[in-house]
Amino acid sequence: MNADTVTAICAVVIAVASLIVSVYQAHAMRQHNRHSVRPILQLHRGWPTGGRAGIRLINSGLGPAVIVESTLTVDDEVIGAWDRRSADRVRDRLSVRPSAVTFSQGEVIAIDYEQYLLSVASYDPQNHAEVKDLINRRLTLKIRYESLYGGEDYAAVLRPMR
Repeated sequence: MNADTVTAICAVVIAVASLIVSVYQAHAMRQHNRHSVRPILQLHRGWPTGGRAGIRLINSGLGPAVIVESTLTVDDEVIGAWDRRSADRVRDRLSVRPSAVTFSQGEVIAIDYEQYLLSVASYDPQNHAEVKDLINRRLTLKIRYESLYGGEDYAAVLRPMR
């Protein structure tokens, strides 16, 4: 083996090592980019007397959330997706009709989104006890979502308090 052969082998080894490092770096960069724009949807209950009260959806992540699917369940009965029809079915059962904000499959929830999904404008513990009982003890809302990259299958779930 002469010096030219050794030099050629070393050059090939260095080139292959450089290719491996570049592929790993590109993969790490893609992972970082995915995590840096990850949406984080949260569902919260709130009951401030005299203020807006109910279920609030917040996107506290760094990227928009794409709704994949939603499921509304009341008393272990699946009502349907969180759309106008299902919200109306739930609200029609109540003596006081709360406000509702709904969405559809494929809808994008923006960064810093914060909206009440089911709420009363001026909460009164006596007048709105039925709404509070529905939201706290009988209603389950599951929202499956993903980032703009897709395929993550994240979920935000509001379960009954037991």
